[in-house]
Amino acid sequence: MEENKTTKPGLFEKGGKLGFLHSTVDAFETFLRVPDTVTRKGAHVRDAIDLKRVMIMVVIALVPAALFGMYNVGYQASLSAGLEWGFWKMFWYGLLKMLPLFIVSYVVGLFIEFADAQIKGEEVNEGYLVSGFLIPLIVPVSTPLWMLAIAVAFAVIFGKCVFGGTGMNIWNPALLSRAFLFFSYPSYLSGDSVWISVPKGMDAVTAATPLAVTDEAGRHTVQALTDNGWSFWDLFNGLIPGSVGETSAIAILLGAVLLIWTGVASWKIMVSSVAGGLLIGWLGQLGGATDLPCYYQLVMGGFLFGTVFMATDPVTSAQTECGKWIYGFLIGALAVTVRLWNPGYAEGMMLAILLMNTFAPLIDHCVVSRHISRRNKKLKTA
Repeated sequence: MEENKTTKPGLFEKGGKLGFLHSTVDAFETFLRVPDTVTRKGAHVRDAIDLKRVMIMVVIALVPAALFGMYNVGYQASLSAGLEWGFWKMFWYGLLKMLPLFIVSYVVGLFIEFADAQIKGEEVNEGYLVSGFLIPLIVPVSTPLWMLAIAVAFAVIFGKCVFGGTGMNIWNPALLSRAFLFFSYPSYLSGDSVWISVPKGMDAVTAATPLAVTDEAGRHTVQALTDNGWSFWDLFNGLIPGSVGETSAIAILLGAVLLIWTGVASWKIMVSSVAGGLLIGWLGQLGGATDLPCYYQLVMGGFLFGTVFMATDPVTSAQTECGKWIYGFLIGALAVTVRLWNPGYAEGMMLAILLMNTFAPLIDHCVVSRHISRRNKKLKTA
């Protein structure tokens, strides 16, 4: 009789000499290739898309906003310094300023993700591909790198790892990092003014955002914007001071079209958020809190960026179809409510999304309970 031969595990396989590095090696092997793990039994949905492709699709949708943001960084620097730079000079300047932010965001975040996976003996999830790309786009370009590193570490550890990793977190990690910066270092991320990156040898300057201009002394007026040389078209195309990826509505809408077309993000959340913002903006105009047309609220601050890329996070948003309408509407309504009636904070999108992240499970619970109640009533009357 032949002896049973057992196959020895590979070097990095569990049980191998370097099996403790299995999570890390597996993450690199499956980054660009489809994993060879398949279901062996039972009924499962087979589809060509997986978490990796969903995350990469979101990153691709963010590219227009990132590229425009790099150009705008150079444009604002040129404008504030009184220099006459050409297009490529502005873009190159912005690219060099943004590159360290992306490097720090990914190095710190992925290091913690890999370490967490190794300790738990789990696979490395691809969720941070999006968070790492988002974080540099929602902070001022002049944010100190050490400060960004602390914010990223806080968001990944306390926003993801302690809850069990990707798919288990309650709050959007990218927004959590911004919230950490806002409350810990308000002078760098006040929500109403941003630091403008200027060439070496020149004094650093801050510039008020359109939200700050309209909020100053309660002047929620079109004239306040006009006095600063900003028209609605300026707000729409994004050549204004602000966080890197949040200024251009055109670039953000390009990303929204891609996300909706591919089915990656919920159009219901986007539409309902816009509807909530427009309604409160119109009520504020009707009540005399502002003379800004309600549609101005959509192109100021981080409203549109948050609606498209943050509110639609499939992990932290509502899951039921009806719940998505409620969830999105409340985000838009709360954001504009904070803008118009809270004199201490010009921008409300970040807090609105984080608050509704908290209540998203409750919204789904109420929707499901309502459906069950209605179904039971129909069964009783049948």
